Amino acid sequence: MKKRFLSAAAAAVAAVALLTACSGGQQESTASQSTEAAGTTEASGETAEASEEAPAELKEIVVGASPAPHAEILKAAEEVLASKGYKLKIVEYTDYVIPNNALDSGDLDANYFQHKPYLDSFNEQNGTKLVSAGAIHYEPFGIYGGKCSSLEELPDGASVLVPNDISNEARALLLLEAEGLIKLKEGAGLEATQKDIVENPKNLKFVELEAALLPRSLPDEDIAVINGNYAIEAGLKVSDALATEDAESLAAETYGNIVAVREGDENREEIKALMEALTSPEVKEFMETTYEGAVVPLF
Repeated sequence: MKKRFLSAAAAAVAAVALLTACSGGQQESTASQSTEAAGTTEASGETAEASEEAPAELKEIVVGASPAPHAEILKAAEEVLASKGYKLKIVEYTDYVIPNNALDSGDLDANYFQHKPYLDSFNEQNGTKLVSAGAIHYEPFGIYGGKCSSLEELPDGASVLVPNDISNEARALLLLEAEGLIKLKEGAGLEATQKDIVENPKNLKFVELEAALLPRSLPDEDIAVINGNYAIEAGLKVSDALATEDAESLAAETYGNIVAVREGDENREEIKALMEALTSPEVKEFMETTYEGAVVPLF
């Protein structure tokens, strides 16, 4: 009897030990699974955090521009362009020739400084194939006083500074004609040159200069007809001009400042994004509040 009792007790102890061992194994397995799950969740959190900290790299667009107002307007468009996935690199130029050469050679994706008549003239003279991706704004040409402070006081034989490139000189002559200072041959229009002057009652003497140099030379001459962007750069205000182009004039309708690209690039995604940014409400507001009529949006 005693042996049977001991055997039963031993069996009971063994059973308890076995149950305890099984329970402990389940707990360890559960704890291990919990630890692994926690590690997976933590790793997932780290991956998500790393993803947030490393946004997609912006694609660069390189655009050439004159310092004012074009480069300033481009800077105003940077944030809008970034929201479309592009980073803007602005290369500033102070003349009208190099930025077109740089665009033609592929150093630029686009440029923004000129109107279409000038671009057409440049293409014809240089054999380039640059085209307009669209017009952005218009800058009224102005007659500014140098030695002479009013057109009424302009003396006989007065000296008049005008741009020396074909399209801008025509524009200057049209403004002088609108003010009654000269008369051009009928039909001369946007291709007018000094040879088309048929009446010059004040015997005005024309001094041709590169457009960028006109403001600097203004004090040396009686008056100058200056491009809007170079007037802005020189600190000249439209309100100080002796005369400006009428908003309904042929010049105003024709000389909108454009974004130029190589032929065939008009439909590239980055060019479309650039045009959308430049014609956004944010950029329009910037133009209207910053330039006080010297830059007029065309959208």
